[in-house]
Amino acid sequence: MLSVYSVPAAAHQYEFDIKRSRFLCLVQHADNRQSAEDFIRLQRQLHPQAAHVCWAYIAGPPNTTLMSMSDDGEPSGTAGRPMLKVLQHSGLGEIVVAVVRYYGGIKLGTGGLQRAYSDAVTGALNELPTRLQVPRTEVHIRIDYALEANVRHCLGQFDISEPQIHYHQQVEMHFAVANEQKEQCLRQLTDLCAGALEISIPASLS
Repeated sequence: MLSVYSVPAAAHQYEFDIKRSRFLCLVQHADNRQSAEDFIRLQRQLHPQAAHVCWAYIAGPPNTTLMSMSDDGEPSGTAGRPMLKVLQHSGLGEIVVAVVRYYGGIKLGTGGLQRAYSDAVTGALNELPTRLQVPRTEVHIRIDYALEANVRHCLGQFDISEPQIHYHQQVEMHFAVANEQKEQCLRQLTDLCAGALEISIPASLS
């Protein structure tokens, strides 16, 4: 998997008309399949009069296998595939796009449809605000109170999210560490605590 890649920083939309047909491309961040499909379902609900709501998504890093597409009634290969191809060449990850078409009465032909759906996604991506995404692993640790200060200092040397800390019989810390630093971070924590450390890594929800 890629260590760092760009993802949508905010939802965005782009629209244009071709031969009286209106094309509206909507883009959103989607870091898993469920969030992508929820977004697509929402667009169908928001545009009940549209002739087609075609879509494509990459629900993970750019090179993930978690991707899909749909022509939604357009001739096979004229919408979903061109849209997904644009996404794959963009280098972006964790992204879902839906192109809503309001038919204007003039047929565009196979080539015209392919260009229209490609152009819709390309136009949206050209204006899309993005941010860098660093793949991370969730880590939960449990330590004695006497080790808290030293553990906090150790964690400060790594690229981690702000720890969530809970105080019970022991100190429980939940954080996400950059995948590139995970092994080194856990090794240093283990050495620092001389084995007096309980580590758990929750299963991915993606």
